[in-house]
Amino acid sequence: MNSTQNLQSELSQFIGTEKYYRITQRHLLTDGTKYLAEQAKCFWFFDAIASHLPKYFNDYFCVARLTVQDSSAELVIDDGNDNVYARQKIEYTDFPLSEIKLYCQFDGEYWVIMLTSEY
Repeated sequence: MNSTQNLQSELSQFIGTEKYYRITQRHLLTDGTKYLAEQAKCFWFFDAIASHLPKYFNDYFCVARLTVQDSSAELVIDDGNDNVYARQKIEYTDFPLSEIKLYCQFDGEYWVIMLTSEY
């Protein structure tokens, strides 16, 4: 199994979370997203998501999708029904997966960024 398959397999093991990890004053990672950030060395990805969450919309739920192609990527944040709130081009990345989808949930005080299996 290659490292990409290993990472995907490892991420699928996260269901729920036991602890939250603050990345900004109002943004938290779950056990699974913290693991992803550490293993893929992609804290930049979560910073990018966090930078869009509070300023473009007032919804309490959204989906963040990263699609990677030829060492560049696109981050799209939408409402889960393809109504796009934000789109960001990333010129270069070594993110190991070709795509990933995360959920973002606002609890009234914090945005929690989580793997879909943790929802």
